[in-house]
Amino acid sequence: MFGIETTAQRQIRRATELFNYLRPLLNTPISIRLWDGSVVALGENPRPGMEIVLSGPGVIATLMRSPKADTLMRLYALGKIDLRGTDLVTFIETARVKNTRKKVKSLPLGLMAKFASSFLFAKGESTQVEHCYAGDETGRKREQQENQDFIQFHYDLSNDFYKLFLDEQMVYSCGYFHDWSESLEQAQINKLDMICRKLQLKPGERMLDIGCGWGALICHAAKNYGVHAHGITLSKEQLALTHERIAKMGLQGLVTAELKDYAYVEGPFDKISSVGMVEHVGIDNMAGYMAKVNSLLRDRGLFLNHGITRPAKVTDKAFRKMNADRRLLAKYIFPGGELDHLGHMVQCMESRGFDVHDVEGWRDHYSMTCRHWCQRLEANRDEAIRQVGEEKYRLWALYLACCVFLLGEGNARIYQTVATKHQTKGLSGMPCTREHLYQPRKGAGEAGQRRAA
Repeated sequence: MFGIETTAQRQIRRATELFNYLRPLLNTPISIRLWDGSVVALGENPRPGMEIVLSGPGVIATLMRSPKADTLMRLYALGKIDLRGTDLVTFIETARVKNTRKKVKSLPLGLMAKFASSFLFAKGESTQVEHCYAGDETGRKREQQENQDFIQFHYDLSNDFYKLFLDEQMVYSCGYFHDWSESLEQAQINKLDMICRKLQLKPGERMLDIGCGWGALICHAAKNYGVHAHGITLSKEQLALTHERIAKMGLQGLVTAELKDYAYVEGPFDKISSVGMVEHVGIDNMAGYMAKVNSLLRDRGLFLNHGITRPAKVTDKAFRKMNADRRLLAKYIFPGGELDHLGHMVQCMESRGFDVHDVEGWRDHYSMTCRHWCQRLEANRDEAIRQVGEEKYRLWALYLACCVFLLGEGNARIYQTVATKHQTKGLSGMPCTREHLYQPRKGAGEAGQRRAA
């Protein structure tokens, strides 16, 4: 005699039927592990252990009721959905299928109706997460004093957390690879030195680094180029470590740092760098930011702006539309962050008195940098969870993995733009070639150390 099928058995059967139907359409080498332990391959040649793990029928029920990226991210952050078998970047690379939405939409209505009827009224999973910004994450109506709240939400997780995936110097921005096999440590040294070369730093000059992070650039510039470097940050955690670094390197005579908003800095300076900070300014504040930086420079002083952008669109309205992915990034990782497009940033620079000389795209370098970061964080999973909890760890690992693909495919970009303050008419004073960026440098480090002494 056949027994009556229970609701739980029917849910497993319907899920298995659906995923089996998807197998030839997707033909990806990953599998789905259902909550009863059964495994359904999504391709003809599944790789052992590479699985999307669903913790219960409530996962499907929740996604059916709220089929949004936010729901998917929350379920992953809470461990209701897991990805196993390899690191996140490799998993996503392996699992990706072209035209997935189109293929899913082609599923027979009868099959989908039977599937939906088995889960529609099932109890859903809670998607309440703790790690999200409580205020207006977009920052479009920000007050100047809110900048510190935005920055501290992102950067003040703890210095020890960032040490789990950054290089030894704690450089939290795009590295510069001479070849793709170089280590992250070398790529960050390359980047620090390239910035100094682009700024044409000379002993005795005053340099300002806006958003100085943990002090790697100001210390590198002072030690190797003999400048008097000053850094500003809105992160208390960053400032504390920067002060420790300055003392440890014996650079107290050349390097200073303080907790200060860029709006309240006073000049003048010979050279200014802004590395990974312009993303926090906000598009509506971009022209004012460039005007402030310009006011801090001497005439013909050099400014290097290093920042992530998005590709421009046909209209400003289309560009400014806040889509779901960008809102997620602001809500869980970067509140107040807003990516401009290169054209508008350059326009703001020129309209506020800058003469733009060089624009260099580094998105391939940043994609590789994020790959290193994500894999390092995953390699330190247990310690990361001990420090910040599993929810934050998962959100950050997923964020870094997504950055690899956003930058790698060109949906996000990054540029270094070099400009001089053009206060009086005449030549810019720039070298006639760019040989200074690549020629061997002699003695600068020794000169810097003598000045520090």
